[in-house]
Amino acid sequence: MKKMKNNSQLPKIVSRNEWFKARKKLLDEEKELTRLRDQLSAKRRRLPMVKVEKDYVFEGPADKASLLDLFDGHRQLIIGHFMFAPEWEKGCPSCSSSADEISKAHLEHLHASKTSFTYVSRAPLDKIEAYRAQKGWTFPWYSSYGSDFNYDFHVTLDESVAPIEYNYRTKAEHEEAGTSYYFEGEQPIELPGFSFFLRDGDSVFHTYSTYARGGEMIGGSHYMLDLTALGRQEAWEEPLNREAGLLLVDQKVDRIHDEYDDSRASDSCCSSSKGNS
Repeated sequence: MKKMKNNSQLPKIVSRNEWFKARKKLLDEEKELTRLRDQLSAKRRRLPMVKVEKDYVFEGPADKASLLDLFDGHRQLIIGHFMFAPEWEKGCPSCSSSADEISKAHLEHLHASKTSFTYVSRAPLDKIEAYRAQKGWTFPWYSSYGSDFNYDFHVTLDESVAPIEYNYRTKAEHEEAGTSYYFEGEQPIELPGFSFFLRDGDSVFHTYSTYARGGEMIGGSHYMLDLTALGRQEAWEEPLNREAGLLLVDQKVDRIHDEYDDSRASDSCCSSSKGNS
């Protein structure tokens, strides 16, 4: 058996004792990052919200739908802004890679926390449906073709339609920051993002949007819920009692997707009720 060379590109080879010390040191930093992330999530949940006054119309496989319809009866809605322009035959490769990770179980975990998820693109519905069928995807995906939705949420940029901004910076601010590459190319320009909404009765409120690398936070359902106004709906989260009565500490559900029921009552072996662990 050939001895492995000590390639300088690989991690340094050390004894188990040295590795353990280094790992413990890194663990302290990881725990601090977890605490900071929890604090940031609490600040996110304390953000004010804006009532959505415009009547957006989307087209889905069944029929036309309003923004309220996209909640599908849930309290919260996450919309993925999937880059797919009307003239394109295929969706954005990067958005497609992200969408590949959205599974049936992923959606059911979100639904169990009264949160709906859907993608929205400007492409006409027939193109969306053809591309979704090609990929074998089953998640909800609506067309905003002909509406102002993408422009209002700054994921389609066209100066002939509205002043352009992306990730909360104007074109001039991006130029000053050295990130003007977002505006390169022929307009309209499609860009990625995720937007979050909360429903109170029939009133819909915009609570949060994240763009650019902010989309990297969209992974497991816990991190997705961290970006919503109601959070994970666990007892330890601040602000406390945001959704009083939805979950009790002994009702936290971390189950396999086909084990959810309407009551959500369960004992969990791996509950994250201790937020700083």
